[in-house]
Amino acid sequence: MPKTAINLYSVRDLDNSLSEVLERVADVGYDGVQFAGEYSPLYDDPDALAETLDARRLEATPPHVDIETLENDRDAVREAYAPLGIDGVVVPWLDPERFESATAVDETAARLDALAADLAEDGWELFYHNHDHEYADLDEGAAFERFLESTDVGLELDVGWALAAGDDPAERLRKLEGRVRTVHLKDMDLGGTEPAFAELGEGDVDVQACVEAAADAGAEWLVYEHDDPDDPAASLAHGAAFLRDRPSQ
Repeated sequence: MPKTAINLYSVRDLDNSLSEVLERVADVGYDGVQFAGEYSPLYDDPDALAETLDARRLEATPPHVDIETLENDRDAVREAYAPLGIDGVVVPWLDPERFESATAVDETAARLDALAADLAEDGWELFYHNHDHEYADLDEGAAFERFLESTDVGLELDVGWALAAGDDPAERLRKLEGRVRTVHLKDMDLGGTEPAFAELGEGDVDVQACVEAAADAGAEWLVYEHDDPDDPAASLAHGAAFLRDRPSQ
């Protein structure tokens, strides 16, 4: 089965240093972390973080790094992540306008393919993390379908946003076999006028089905993410316990 990690955006409101957050992640039982936002070696001491990861037996998944930084300051990204031994990176967001037309989708795909080719020179794989706006309706179908057909980059499927967009995330994962390395396990409550974030197992996502589909698709990591937890420390522990106690296939 895939290993477990938490995206550190989920705990950005904790009043802890990054090293202290890594200690907490290890203590509750995750196998690894996904660096994101300001919780990143781009803003900290990479060597010290690598020592903390090693001491606590944590691994680093492909991190979230915005596309502008990857395109314009790749040397800084390489330097920051070199001590952590990563070999992949995830673009976490592109604006909705990048998916609002067939032309925009094709341009987005070409941009990511070009970036992927550059990163491949460093031995890094490139992945893209979806939200729900990638599923915009085009005349010929969903923008997300066109995007998947137009680029060879990997996908970090966010199952919560996929469900919010009307997709079947478990089925989507199986269709992405061989193309997903990390899967974002995010639960969502879809009972209101707008999707709302929920703790794992408390929303409308069939998390167990997604876990099984991720394994079938060859995913290496199940990454817990909660965009706006009421209590980040409790959410951190809940996610680890939920994933640890999940039924095996």
